[in-house]
Amino acid sequence: MSALHEMTIAEAGRQFRAGTLSPVDLTEAFLARMDALDGALNSFITITAERARTEAKDAETLFARGVDKGPMQGAPYGLKDIYDTAGVRTTAHSKLLEHHVPTEDCTVQAKLRAGGGVLLGKQATWEFAMGGPSFDLPWPPARNPWDLARSPLGSSSGAGASIAAGLCPAATGRDTGGSIRMPAAACGIAGLKPTYGLVSRRGVQPNSYSFDHCGPMAWTVEDCALMLGVMAGHDPLDPASIAFPAEDYAAWLFTPVAGLRIGVVRHWYEDELEAAPAVVAAMDASIALFHRLGCHISEVRLPSLRTFTDSKMPLTAGEIFSLHEMDLRTRPQDFGRSMRYRILPGALLRAEDYVQAMRARAELTAQVFEVMREVDILLTATSAQPAPLLLPDEPPTFFGAKVPSLTAQFNLTGQPALSLCNGFDVAGLPLGLQLAGRPGEDALVLRLGAAFERETDFRRHRPSLHQPEEAMAAQ
Repeated sequence: MSALHEMTIAEAGRQFRAGTLSPVDLTEAFLARMDALDGALNSFITITAERARTEAKDAETLFARGVDKGPMQGAPYGLKDIYDTAGVRTTAHSKLLEHHVPTEDCTVQAKLRAGGGVLLGKQATWEFAMGGPSFDLPWPPARNPWDLARSPLGSSSGAGASIAAGLCPAATGRDTGGSIRMPAAACGIAGLKPTYGLVSRRGVQPNSYSFDHCGPMAWTVEDCALMLGVMAGHDPLDPASIAFPAEDYAAWLFTPVAGLRIGVVRHWYEDELEAAPAVVAAMDASIALFHRLGCHISEVRLPSLRTFTDSKMPLTAGEIFSLHEMDLRTRPQDFGRSMRYRILPGALLRAEDYVQAMRARAELTAQVFEVMREVDILLTATSAQPAPLLLPDEPPTFFGAKVPSLTAQFNLTGQPALSLCNGFDVAGLPLGLQLAGRPGEDALVLRLGAAFERETDFRRHRPSLHQPEEAMAAQ
């Protein structure tokens, strides 16, 4: 049996139902680990310990009565601190919302709560899931448990750090340009950006309406699938929500993947970004593994990363500026420096810029989907480098990003994209690979990711962060 803080949702669920593990004991194990280690990680902003104890006891009582609400019953989880929680503050990691306490749960939290989940707390992000990492906010940025001098990336930084460190088994993220998948890669966990519209965003602090995706993050792909099954579903109160057929995303995880057609987008990470040698070697090994599993492998070419970036940036800048314009005019000093300077360029955009960027987006999406007529899954790296040092963000590069993202293109197309651990470099830092499927084929993406995890031993490796003295001394 795994140590309690290494327990996955799937493993814990089996033991709950067999009567060999108590949700209360599991919750107490995570709370104790949070108390011991989060002073070094800064992964939580608000810890809901007493609420978690009550919810764990309620779940235990339901099991004793023979009531089973599904895979999240008794399972501890965290929420990125942009998800509204009734009676619990939601800060977006910003001074502007430092004392903001919503009166209503967002749709995702309402579903997790109704499913018997146990909320451990609200997790660190970058300010409004955009500006960061920043050291001039009411709370410090989260740190990477694999090396506390390094960043967990963002903006779902606290979620990635806490899962990797064994402070919680799973969490919610929100991905506008890679904010689920980049922390997943940097922290060596699994994270899914679902199909656009599959998971409701109602009650989640917006960043960019055209690109925001809410999704699960966990130690394993299986746990992401279990969480997605609870989180997904049509919400008429979210204008972007789509009524996809209900699906059991975990049901097909153990189905063979032989015959799937995988298109490798090698030129993105090798030619355009010059990935670290460890990243290239790990990708080559993964491609060989998929071949051994019986998948058909071919290399494909898609538009350049810079082309995707040039289309996305004007849209993102215009949309996030529209959200924060009033506060920028009336209380600009309350924003962190990174956030303030990253959204100001939106004031310079013309309507023509936005329209042309939308046209480019449609053209790029059509080109990607044309390629996907010949393949079932696209395979590329999640990040060209392992986790960087945790340094203050240099914000004035919003429009002219020096290094294009390997993740933002799938926000532009709206297709599901999964990041999972692809091994480690010589320093022991995690690496990530990325699988993207057609819209609505999230189950297929998860199935291939789960097959990869079963064929590798990467899930056996955890950060060597055991004692609080060791953690604090490493800062």
